[in-house]
Amino acid sequence: MTETNDANAKWDAQLRKGTLELAVLGALQHEAKYGLALLNYFRTFDTMQITEGTLYPLLDRLKREGVLTASWQQEGEQRPRKFYALTTLGHQKLNELSARWQRSVEDLQQLLDAPLKKKESDNE
Repeated sequence: MTETNDANAKWDAQLRKGTLELAVLGALQHEAKYGLALLNYFRTFDTMQITEGTLYPLLDRLKREGVLTASWQQEGEQRPRKFYALTTLGHQKLNELSARWQRSVEDLQQLLDAPLKKKESDNE
């Protein structure tokens, strides 16, 4: 791995840590999914590469907090799978976190776009 790739991977990991809960809620906002389906869905995104050891504890925590429900469902001849879905509280939390995310993006964009401004006290 090159130094640039290593730095990018570290950046992605830090970003994931702060946004994974929002990503899970977003992935479940329109339909229930089972754990492996969530993992495979996240793997379609370059910066969302996570492991089972990261996802399942988060799903369990969100379930304990009342943000998700979990139910076993049988599909045809396959073994039962645990499907996760947002609760009403989960939809509320998604809306709140999404608004905070949008605000963070706007703030960062302003910081990136704005020229460096000195404080008035620095000019005295």
